[in-house]
Amino acid sequence: MSKPLIFSGSLQATLLDLRPAFLSGVLIGTSYIPFPPWASLFCFIPLWIYWSNQTSLKKVLLSGWVTSFVFTLIGFNWVTYTLHEFAHLDWWVSLVGMMLFGILAHLFVPAAGAIWFMLRKLGHLEGWRSRSIMALLTILLQEWFPTLFDWNFGYSWLWAGMPVSQLAEWIGYSGLSALTVASNLVVWKIYRDWQRPVGRLLTVFFFLGFLLANGMGEWVLQHQPLPDAVLRVLMVQGNIGNSEKMAAELGSGYQDGILDAYLRLSKQGLAQEKGQPVDFILWPETAFPDFLGQDLRPSPRRNRLEEFIRDQRTALVTGAYGFDQASGRLTNSLFLLDHQGKLVTPHYSKTILLAFGEYLPGEDWFPLIRDWLPPIGEFKRGEGPRHLIEWNGFRMGVQICYESLFPDFSRQWANLGAEFFVNVTNDSWYGNWSEPRQHLTMTLGRAVEFRRPVLRATNTGISTVGLSSGVKLDESPLHETWSKVFEVPYRKNPSPTFYQSHPMLVDQLIWGVLVLALMGPFSSRIFRS
Repeated sequence: MSKPLIFSGSLQATLLDLRPAFLSGVLIGTSYIPFPPWASLFCFIPLWIYWSNQTSLKKVLLSGWVTSFVFTLIGFNWVTYTLHEFAHLDWWVSLVGMMLFGILAHLFVPAAGAIWFMLRKLGHLEGWRSRSIMALLTILLQEWFPTLFDWNFGYSWLWAGMPVSQLAEWIGYSGLSALTVASNLVVWKIYRDWQRPVGRLLTVFFFLGFLLANGMGEWVLQHQPLPDAVLRVLMVQGNIGNSEKMAAELGSGYQDGILDAYLRLSKQGLAQEKGQPVDFILWPETAFPDFLGQDLRPSPRRNRLEEFIRDQRTALVTGAYGFDQASGRLTNSLFLLDHQGKLVTPHYSKTILLAFGEYLPGEDWFPLIRDWLPPIGEFKRGEGPRHLIEWNGFRMGVQICYESLFPDFSRQWANLGAEFFVNVTNDSWYGNWSEPRQHLTMTLGRAVEFRRPVLRATNTGISTVGLSSGVKLDESPLHETWSKVFEVPYRKNPSPTFYQSHPMLVDQLIWGVLVLALMGPFSSRIFRS
């Protein structure tokens, strides 16, 4: 009977030893959307202090993993709901899936700790050089380590409405994330030296620096070039349930009911304008419950759609399914139909597909893997940002669903001359807790980075417009039908932002600082010789 007691005591001692890792996980998780960034400037400190006192790589890896696991459970628990809704798994199986996601989702934390630990041993790193390398590796791996859901610590400042978020025009939200994590190093220094004059002086400079960064953000906002054009768009949110949407996608019914809902909401929205024209109507991702495309035969639903457009004399931008003749695969696409109901070419097909939803990772190498798993979509990947959707003088870039999370993707549209971004999304698989707000904030971040408005239409919310100033217009309610006309000021032929022209500058600086920090002992030997 003694062995279980010994094991229990050993486990209890391990858990107590890992309290700093648990604390960092809680601080990080509760500082991300939908929470305010209350601990963003010191959330890594408990973990880093723990690392600095370790002589075992195993403990560094375990503590880093515990931190990532805890903040993943807090900040990304919507994965449980997604597995239940999207994969139709029982709740207990979805919970197991959430645990597996937590285990694997954010391994950049233990990876950063492991690399730092080995470099410390190899280079005999000590003191603040060692701690600085620890912070730099955390920053770099957070940016570059593979992850399913691309995010960073910079978006929380936009969510909180802090003026510092405007600096994304210069350094992007990845740059703001780097500054946020680096600030943890400064706060750690303040904590260690608080009883000394240098600690108090550093505290003053730190707070002045924080105020200065927000002041600079406010200055950037106040010196934005004025818009020289206005777009009027009717945005429609159909709130189609997952069961109805999936049945429609499988051709098992509900298509006519879904189309009826979108036509009715669009007609109501136009009627409320009392004859004032809108430039186009915007429907969400795959809102039209049928195929669209130049080479496809007409269908009754397509005929109804074209007739509605002609009657209302208003163009429509909508998500719908397309079909790639060469591969025989479906596409998740966005189409524009002019006020005569005619398709404008070219349309855009989604390029960054969702793993396990729209494609099966590894299938190209192991085709048999599809036979071992439940049915998974097999979509044709689009060609990426190559041709703007241009019509009636408008030049729009497109983001379908989580393509909006990747800055370089939107940067390519901006480089082509996009005047605004159109984002169509279906977030109905993610519940109403944190994911809709996380996805919304990250999407609207592109408006600030490239100073182009983002028009975001979703199936179940949150639909809204993010202006180039970072101002967010009225939001739709979650899981309700809704329509609203927005007047969106924008600039014709907008100039590129600094971040648009120099997207890698912050990363290059961080890599340079890391190299200098690593070469510190070697450079001193060179100078002595």
